[in-house]
This record gives sequence, structure tokens and C-alpha cells, in this order.
Amino acid sequence: MRTLRDLPAAAIVGSIADAAERWTDADYPARVRATRAVMERTGYSEPVVDFALDRLFQDLTRAHLMQTIAGELGSIDALDGFVPRPDRSEVFFRGLDAVTIVSSDTTIGVAIAPLAFALAAKCAVVVKDRDDSLVAAFGETLAEERPDFSASLAVERWKAHDDPHALARFAQSDIVVAFGNDRALRAIRETLPPQARFMTFGHRTSAGYVSREALANEASARALAAAAARDALLYDGEGCLSVHALFVESGASVSPEAFARLLSAALAEAAREFPSSREAGPAALAYERRARFAAAQGDGTVYGMPEGHLVTIDPHGGPPPLLPRTLALYPIAEPAEALAVLRRHDLPLEAFALPGDARADLVTLAVRSGAARIAPPGTLQAPTIRSEHGGVPRILPFVRAIVRER
Repeated sequence: MRTLRDLPAAAIVGSIADAAERWTDADYPARVRATRAVMERTGYSEPVVDFALDRLFQDLTRAHLMQTIAGELGSIDALDGFVPRPDRSEVFFRGLDAVTIVSSDTTIGVAIAPLAFALAAKCAVVVKDRDDSLVAAFGETLAEERPDFSASLAVERWKAHDDPHALARFAQSDIVVAFGNDRALRAIRETLPPQARFMTFGHRTSAGYVSREALANEASARALAAAAARDALLYDGEGCLSVHALFVESGASVSPEAFARLLSAALAEAAREFPSSREAGPAALAYERRARFAAAQGDGTVYGMPEGHLVTIDPHGGPPPLLPRTLALYPIAEPAEALAVLRRHDLPLEAFALPGDARADLVTLAVRSGAARIAPPGTLQAPTIRSEHGGVPRILPFVRAIVRER
């Protein structure tokens, strides 16, 4: 049987895109089975899982994959052999021999994007799947499109990172891509050979900023509230792209308190589109009780209920709760106050919600916040493979450059 090394990279990309296109059909049998399994594993409702699968597979098009690879390597042909570069040596980006990907405990299908790029680089890939077997199901579709994938892709399930089989996989890897909490990532790192690359995606959160310009009138404020609600509510606020801290400038026609009321109403509306199938946990209930007690003493304001959503106004810059369907609003006068809150609590940010036409000082704030992605409100939960994830290129980690000097 041939391996991916025997194929042109463009042909591999085409087969990946064709397999993904089959998964964009909500009635595709493999997707129907996977949807039920993902719902059972995560506890998310069907509309939420459908949104996640649509976003994932509709983005894995031939054009998007080719554009991303060419953007990072200069040309997809560089995966097949040496190509010339203006004023530089010829280069061949050869895929690494052994790639291991450890899926996330929570995020739906997060391993599939790195899997696609590692396969495009002609690597041999091992993926640790989750109980829903989503990656395994997509792997079967890949093999149906092109049997050559079978020789280069293994999807497995391990009980723990210290499982003897897992340790053997790590020891043989040229690169390990791992999603998880800091404790799990540290445990994996200790098992790797010194020369192995280690690409980690730990637990992070996201924030946003509401400027005075956005609060100039109620219509503008209402539209922004609807966008922020989508960022906060999807996946029950558990993903790294879920907004948990929102900084709201004072002094506009719409006050932070009025915006909080609009946001609470927008969250209730968004919950009808993306309902939760979970009950509020002990931590959320305890946080809600504390917040309401403080509000009764004149310290802050609370909107909503934990079984649906909870919005708090924190005038003192305390830590955001980082709990499902909870959102802390911070009334501030200028961006420096927002940066002070972020640094005081050492919040690891994945994304920062900011309109594309935001003021220069707000862009500076977003950059200094440490976020890897700045995106318009309402789009945080829909990243594209054409952008780096977590600040890391898509295909470059899976290749090594071989230069040829003449």
C-alpha cells in the first residue's frame, strides 16, 4: 500500500477537502452518529453540536487549505520537492515522520485541523481520540476517499497519559500536539525525548471591550449585546474562545448598567437558539449567591439566573468567575483600567473581542493583553483555519526545512 509520501500534496489536500465536504451534510450517516456521541460526551444540546461541526467542516475546503499552506510555505509544491525562492536558497519542506495529537477533553473536534495539516505535510499521524470517536469517524471517511490515508493515520484511545502505549507513542514522536490543562501538559512534556517538538494548547479564556462609540445609541448597543451574547453562551462558556470578562466604557449615552440589561436580554434570546441541557453546578450556584449577597449590600449588580445565564457588574475589578454561562462586566473609564484587571488576575487570553474599526488605543490594549487573536464581537466562536490557532502556524510545525544551495 502506498503512503502519503508517494502522493502530491495537492492530491492529499483535495481528498481531505472532499471528506470534509461529506461531513457538512447534517444527514450524512457518520455525522448523525457522531452528533449523538458528542452530545452524550459533552452534554451540549444538538444545536450547539451542529454549530460546531458545521463551523469545523465547512472551513476545511480545498481553497482554504491551499491558501493557508501557500501562505506559510510560499507554495504547496514545496511539500513535494525543492522550489526556488526569490533571493533565497531553494527549499523543500519535508513532513516530520511521526506526529502525535492529543485531543481536547471539552472542545469539539479540535484535533481535526492539526490532523488535516499534518496529513497534508505527508506525516504519519497518531491521534488520541475521545469517547465520542469523532476523529476515528472522520478518519474512516478519509480512508473511503483515498485508501492511502490508512497507512498514515492511526486513531487510538488511551486511558491516561501514563498508559504504556501512550508513553511509547510519545517516545517515538517528532512532535506532540496536546490540548488540555496545565497538569496534563506537564505530565506529557516529561515523557518526550529532548529533540521532540511540543506544541501545547492549555486552558485559556477570552475577553472583550465595549467602547463609548459602540454605546452612542441604544440600537448600536443592542447589536453589540447580541454579538457578545453569542461569544459568551456557545459551548456553555467552557471553550477558550468564550468571553468571560467584558470591559464597558462609561460616559456614553448608554451606561454600563443599561448595557448589562441589554446583554442579559440578549443572552436569554441566544439561549433559545443554543439551549443548554445542563443544570447549574455547585460552583455556579455558590458564585450566584455571593454575587447577589454583595449586590444586596450595594456592591455591584446581578442579572439573570445561573440555570440560564448570569451577568454581574463588578465595580472593583475582581477576578471573572470563569464558570459556565457567567459573564463579568467591568465599568471603566479608559483602556488602562482594563489592562490592570487582566494583569492583576494573570488571565491567559486566547481571543479579544474588538470591532474592526476600533480606536488605536483599544487595539494596543488587545495586543498588550496577550491574546493570540483579535476578532469582531460575535465571531470569536468561529475561528478559521486560515488564521493561526493560539498564535501558532498551521503547517509549519509539522515540517522541517531542507535548503539547497547552488
